[in-house]
Amino acid sequence: MNKYLSSNLKKDLPAGLVVFLVALPLCLGIAMASGAPLFAGILTGIIGGIVASSISGSQLSVSGPAAGLTVIVFSAIASLGSYQTFLLAVVIAGFLQILLGILKAGIIASYFPSAVIEGMLAAIGIILILKQIPHAVGYDSDFEGDEAFFQFDQNNTFSALFEAMNKVNVAAVIISVLSLIILIYWPRLKKLSMIPAPVLVVAIGILFSFLFQSTSFALTPDHLVTIPVVNSFGEFLTLFTTPDFSQITNKSVWTVAFTIAIVASIETLLCIEAVDKIDPLKRTSPTNRELLAQGVGNITSGMLGGLPMTSVIVRSSVNVNSGGKTKMSAIFHGSLLLVAVLFIPLFLNQIPLACLAAILLVTGYKLARLELFKKMWHHGKDQFIPFVVTILAVVFTDLLKGVAIGMVVGIFYILRTNLRNPYFYKIERNGDKKIITIKLAQEVSFLNKAAIQYTLNNLPAEADVIIDGTESRFIDKDVLEIIDNFKHSAYSKATIVKLVNIKEYYEIPPLKEMKLSSSGKAVL
Repeated sequence: MNKYLSSNLKKDLPAGLVVFLVALPLCLGIAMASGAPLFAGILTGIIGGIVASSISGSQLSVSGPAAGLTVIVFSAIASLGSYQTFLLAVVIAGFLQILLGILKAGIIASYFPSAVIEGMLAAIGIILILKQIPHAVGYDSDFEGDEAFFQFDQNNTFSALFEAMNKVNVAAVIISVLSLIILIYWPRLKKLSMIPAPVLVVAIGILFSFLFQSTSFALTPDHLVTIPVVNSFGEFLTLFTTPDFSQITNKSVWTVAFTIAIVASIETLLCIEAVDKIDPLKRTSPTNRELLAQGVGNITSGMLGGLPMTSVIVRSSVNVNSGGKTKMSAIFHGSLLLVAVLFIPLFLNQIPLACLAAILLVTGYKLARLELFKKMWHHGKDQFIPFVVTILAVVFTDLLKGVAIGMVVGIFYILRTNLRNPYFYKIERNGDKKIITIKLAQEVSFLNKAAIQYTLNNLPAEADVIIDGTESRFIDKDVLEIIDNFKHSAYSKATIVKLVNIKEYYEIPPLKEMKLSSSGKAVL
């Protein structure tokens, strides 16, 4: 056990440090975009890293404030009238998530099409690249963590890029280019790679920031990480805020709570599915336990003054790409956020955003690598089209809307496949007589009704038809009715129909009989 822990800690501690460096500006940016106190963003990252990760069954996902909730949080704080009332909604949302976990709502994650999840990952990679280029060239006016196409500063992703090109800072460009070179080539130096490249990048970024101070293109505070500075532990305690429980009967609070619980749960389940896909060890995370973990995390966050949290794909991807092996990397990142606020805020405020942008650019490239597009193309258009549609939809809207659009397209191709494959069809000859065998699939649902009806109505006349249900564990009653009607009307075509092992009624198999297919999806 000690050997196992030590071997993993060698990977988890550096990975946790890199996730911490990336999470720090994201937590602050999301808090700012949400109209919440800056400390609330860091507090949510601390709780997500320590509390949620400790309970979670996922080894690589990282929880914290989510960009996908910023619009909901911003409007909720405004409509509820006070931040304390909003915190009550966050606490209630946490209890609702625990209820969803108890009710085993996590099973929903098993029904996200693989092509859509792959598309979501690639889209996040493209968004990271597009959103971090401005920071890499020294244009840091937009909100860090704003992943939507239409930004809070009235720009969109592409207009922000054009604006950034007109406001290039030479020092930021030098730092980001040097950082990219280190991130790409440093790991190839085996004897020196024991020092993680992202840590070296941050150290060199701070060094160059000092070197450029006396030049005409010195970095300004806008180009650096900015976290709240507390001068004592007592001052630190004053940053916490508690919910206003007197508003427990306010209907608007409950409406916000239900909205946060549903949206946060969906984002979390999407992230868990995505992280499992990029996990080198291909582990499967328990989704119901994840909902419980997120619920406890949101209750804790709401009670102390934080924002609602989810499992977050950007930080989780950085964790995977930095070599994280177990949940200790996420817990370490949360612990570092706490230590940073208490003891070293002035030091961290010297980190250039350009070197952090370089880390995220490399992460984005790995998520949206060209090999992934080639792989999805070779899997066929029923995989490639939902994959591409999801990418475009996520990039040009936001995560939830984009995935929803991708799901619609993905489900369309799944239904089309189901409609075509409810049975095995074989024609044999016995002299001049045709013998047609229709062997039904393991599960024949209502979705297969149209295909089976079309086939039966278009069978040649004067044939012997055998409909074999030996392999079928479930046949929908509408399909049974079609088969029965065909049998009784077949005499008009001089057709003889024989039913093999087809029962009059089938019960729907319970969920406990479900198992995972080789692709990780739930099947009957």
